[in-house]
Amino acid sequence: MNDTLTAGRGTTAAAGLAAHARLPRVCADAAARARYLEDLLGDPFDDGNPHGQQALLAADERREAPAATEDLLGRFELAAEFVPTVLGGRFTGVEALTQVLRPVFRRDVALGFGAGVTALFAASVVWSAGDERQRRDTASLLLGGGRITILHREFAHANAILRGEYTARPAPEGYVVDGRKDVVINADRADTFVAYVRTAPGDGPDSHSVFLLETGRLPAHAVHRLPRARTHGMRGAHYAGLRLEDCPVPADALVGERGEGVSLSLRTFQVSRALVSGGALVGGMDSALRYAVRAVSESGRGLTLRGRRGRVLAGVFADLLACDSLAVTGLRLLDLAPEHALVPSAAVKYAVSALLHEDLDELAAVLGARGYDRGPAYGGFPKLVRDLPVAGLGHAGTADTQAVLVPHLRTLAHAARDADSGQEAPGALFTPGAGHSTLDFRRLDAKPRDPHSGCDGLLAALPHAAARLDGTRDRGPRWAALADLARAFAAEVHSLAERCAALLERPDTGALAPAAYVLVDRYCLLLAAASCLGVRENAGPATPDGHLLAEPEWALTALTRFGRRLGLDVPDLPDGVTQELAAHLVDRYRDGRSFDLYGMRLA
Repeated sequence: MNDTLTAGRGTTAAAGLAAHARLPRVCADAAARARYLEDLLGDPFDDGNPHGQQALLAADERREAPAATEDLLGRFELAAEFVPTVLGGRFTGVEALTQVLRPVFRRDVALGFGAGVTALFAASVVWSAGDERQRRDTASLLLGGGRITILHREFAHANAILRGEYTARPAPEGYVVDGRKDVVINADRADTFVAYVRTAPGDGPDSHSVFLLETGRLPAHAVHRLPRARTHGMRGAHYAGLRLEDCPVPADALVGERGEGVSLSLRTFQVSRALVSGGALVGGMDSALRYAVRAVSESGRGLTLRGRRGRVLAGVFADLLACDSLAVTGLRLLDLAPEHALVPSAAVKYAVSALLHEDLDELAAVLGARGYDRGPAYGGFPKLVRDLPVAGLGHAGTADTQAVLVPHLRTLAHAARDADSGQEAPGALFTPGAGHSTLDFRRLDAKPRDPHSGCDGLLAALPHAAARLDGTRDRGPRWAALADLARAFAAEVHSLAERCAALLERPDTGALAPAAYVLVDRYCLLLAAASCLGVRENAGPATPDGHLLAEPEWALTALTRFGRRLGLDVPDLPDGVTQELAAHLVDRYRDGRSFDLYGMRLA
């Protein structure tokens, strides 16, 4: 292992490939594979690196996928990360997978989708409900270098990616499928499609079914690949169209039961939301913050984060750690207790998207004119501004998460009301990298669990953490300030329960009232606060950068920012907090480490 990892250090990506053949056998640890992939991809700001920013931005300008880097990821066998170990791959859980994917997302969000997670978005349906043949064939396809993509059903609140759909009618030996979608990632080069197809009229829960459309089993005359679609963001990703015309589909292409499509989408989208949040959004924002710190370091005044710029960058750093706390908690919940992840996974996606979108605007102000530079030094920033909204599906992604959260306000009300006496989530949920459990896709649930079962321990973590923080007040003003904030957030949990109950008692409006969306916002921020306190409390010597994470400064800054978003009357930060957090940010920048919870060494 050590020889393999050392081989890539300080070298170009090509030099590290000699050890590639040993990787699947030797490098069983996801964190080690992430470091190995980081070394293979090399220094992003080395002009001679074929996988660096100069090459990636040039490919983006041409609206092409970066062929050399896609080839590198193929030789790394990235697709094996999406195949469960029982089927010959390297997938164990989504937290481990996210660690491996972050080196890709930090460099190019479009590449992370086009050559990465889209395959799992599609395959997760097969892992969840497919029969043995479907699971075996899908695993063989991915491990053999083939491509699989997903054809989503149409949503009422759709953008181009979600618009259009397919319909199926029964036939003697299966089904006949018709329809088209014009914007599908990898539609022009996929070997297999996981398709959500309408099999019944109306919008009921049994309106759609899922089919595994393997092009080798379909007549060529019925499958029409349409031209590439031009998108504003993720320009290097292959978005194209697919039309199926009187396409006969064998009966054994049906995944799961007929009419199970909506349920399967609710189950598997939990995985998609978690990976987008923890991989694309956190990974992309890690790079965005690095561009801003770099701009300050080159401003002629040296890397001293004082004044307004220091406050902005320290605040965004705190937000990034907070969003990663929420994302990692959601990822670990999927790994450890997937049956309880439906509502929290939607909250993770909703909160991380909203918070980091605001932070991107703050960073643009720090970058100034450099934020429009298209050269290799800063061109990645405007590319992120274009790419990240597409990664989160923009307004449609927000509507998707709201569609899960709003109908379950009653569940949230019960969870909030019982938070003090409810069962608190175990510390393992808040401890990044603390052992992994293999995600069983078949345990994913399309319905939230009984709120009285004590399953929503994430929200219960807030009042419990607040009670324990009361015992730290004598450690100094920063600890006392964090304890006060935790108490204020614990009180907000009770306020949320009361407001949810009051809304649900109004027969004239119910859960679809505009006020329901405000309550969803508050629930998501409270969950983020609970995750911050949980990660801080469980940080220790074994945690990456445990000294920073165990101290109060970052959580205090993040909760102060959350409190102001909630409209709470929060005091200013104690003296020195912002400066100390900014100093930690500078240290990570100078040491060449990532800005997320893992503090990983960068190439």
